[in-house]
Amino acid sequence: MAEGTDEQVAVRVQQGESDLFGVLIERYQAKLSRYARKFLFDLDDAADVVQDVFIKAYENIQSFDPSRKFSPWIYRIAHNEFVNALKKRTASRTIFAFDLDTLVPHLAAPETADSAALERDLRATLEKHLEKLGAKYREPVILYYLEGMDYREISEVLHIPVSTVGVRLARARTALQRFSASHTDLV
Repeated sequence: MAEGTDEQVAVRVQQGESDLFGVLIERYQAKLSRYARKFLFDLDDAADVVQDVFIKAYENIQSFDPSRKFSPWIYRIAHNEFVNALKKRTASRTIFAFDLDTLVPHLAAPETADSAALERDLRATLEKHLEKLGAKYREPVILYYLEGMDYREISEVLHIPVSTVGVRLARARTALQRFSASHTDLV
């Protein structure tokens, strides 16, 4: 687009060209909507929350640092809004929650030739079992596999160390495999 990179457009919005914020909305509407649908599992709620993300982003555009990438900045706003939406949703009902960190200790394993096959299988089961993952693990999975972010970008969005991103993704993979295996056993 003739408007420039996301970062250049954001700077122009910061400088008063507020109508250019529409360019950022066009660029991120589908991505953030997909992220919201996968994270929140409620289409109506997801659309509303994505609108809130854009409102917050516009209201806080002056806090964007143009020396950094725009995408982690807006995804961080989305993350915060999604977490808040989940808190509001679960505050009205009691749910049973468990922490995978407690139930499944982290076991470090060296990478093997089976990694590529494992990743293909994971992608196949992702759609089927994603909602079973807790938000703590679901979010890095969505950002990595569906949004194509690298560990560093996910680290920036979630405000966690890069190593924690890796641990959460590994634990999510294990849980998804377990969900897939138990589903197969039931069929």
